Amino acid sequence: MKDILLKPLDQPVYTLEAEVVKPDDFAGKSIEEILELEVYYGNRVGKLRDFFDVSGEAPDNPEELRIVIDGDISRIKRIGQKMKAGEIFVKGSAGMYVGALMEGGKITVEGNVDSFSGMMMRGGEIYIKGDAGEYLGCTYRGDRLGMRGGIIIVEGNSGMETGQFLNGGKIIIKGNTGAFTGVHMKKGMIVVDGKAGVRTGGQMTGGAIVVKGEIESLLPGFDLDKRVENPSIENEPFNGSFDKYSGDSAEKGAKGSLYVKI
Repeated sequence: MKDILLKPLDQPVYTLEAEVVKPDDFAGKSIEEILELEVYYGNRVGKLRDFFDVSGEAPDNPEELRIVIDGDISRIKRIGQKMKAGEIFVKGSAGMYVGALMEGGKITVEGNVDSFSGMMMRGGEIYIKGDAGEYLGCTYRGDRLGMRGGIIIVEGNSGMETGQFLNGGKIIIKGNTGAFTGVHMKKGMIVVDGKAGVRTGGQMTGGAIVVKGEIESLLPGFDLDKRVENPSIENEPFNGSFDKYSGDSAEKGAKGSLYVKI
């Protein structure tokens, strides 16, 4: 594994869109070619050199490349968008759309991430050591297929509509989630170690939500099926006693499963 080091210059006044910051776009390029990659800043097109110092050596194969971003990039969007291979490591917080439409590889963020991280993700792994914003692993507004594969792990909390329209993959939140966790969920699994916000599982028609803490309030569209001990959920073992609910009965047809630890 070879490293390319990016050191942010000054934080941009306007948010910067830097979809090119991913191993797929850096692989096989010289440092000078990487510095010339285009980014979008306000109403103009800029170069990566305007916002980062770049050093290191990029291999030809993106699977052998790790991009290390040494500093806070909370005003920079779309890091790792459409990424297929390799690694990105952010030593700080990152802006919106981290790993959106991601298909492979791994992104690690030591700080927090803003909204829409992992949006419509298809594969790979996103590991967030801080908190995640709203709409983690969700879909574009107006679409009905959110995250479809891969895994997102958040050590802290996540905001509202975590896993909205989830259609595969797994989201693990070690802290708490906001309102509408798993809303419109169809497939996959969401695990909440802490407290899940109001209206968890609203209008879900498939998949499983596992809450190890408590739910702020349970929707009336969920019916208690049974109490289970040490269940296997989506082929993964869980220890302890859980109340298993089926819902949301507000939706016609198939139902999802909601497990709440007791």
